[in-house]
Amino acid sequence: MTKRFLAFLIISTIVPMAIGTSFAQVKLFNGKDLTGWKVHGTEKWYVDKGELVCESGPDKQYGYLVSDKDFKNFELKVEFKQESNGNSGVFFHCSIEGTKISGWQAEVAPLNKSTGGIYESYGRGWLIKPEAAKEKFLKEGEWNTMVVRMEGNTVKTWLNGEQMIELEDAKIGSAVGKIALQIHDGGGVKVRWRKVEVKEL
Repeated sequence: MTKRFLAFLIISTIVPMAIGTSFAQVKLFNGKDLTGWKVHGTEKWYVDKGELVCESGPDKQYGYLVSDKDFKNFELKVEFKQESNGNSGVFFHCSIEGTKISGWQAEVAPLNKSTGGIYESYGRGWLIKPEAAKEKFLKEGEWNTMVVRMEGNTVKTWLNGEQMIELEDAKIGSAVGKIALQIHDGGGVKVRWRKVEVKEL
């Protein structure tokens, strides 16, 4: 076997392997059930017509649906439709005991309530809110697409294709944790989620 032919065999083996290691978009919600998630709290999480629904229960307390897996650097894409004026959100780099959650939230809220902003739970509170002029990008009562991209110390969010915020924060960048969907306390929350997909970076 010649050296040239041997080199060809090595390259032809390594290159496809390297290509295969690139991360693809993964569905966290399978459209059928809550496989891959854990419910925290007494609020309602169920699947209806292939959509994930979160809804306030009689206790009207905080509730969370938390991923089994931890994530560090990622791009998360969710599609949501608000069927009430209640408050929800997408947590990342989070940990939870009962319904006490620590981490960061990309806000999902009614109009003029900072959807796409970043809030630190049990910490510094609001870290950044979108400019007021960007509130118009939220389509109340319709399907919205939110993207949360976390890479290094930088977190960015987009709502319906429009960038809402960009934040540099070393504390967030040093963390790792789960992804979670929230039901805010107070009652009156009902949000549908049609797509929850993540790509590790």
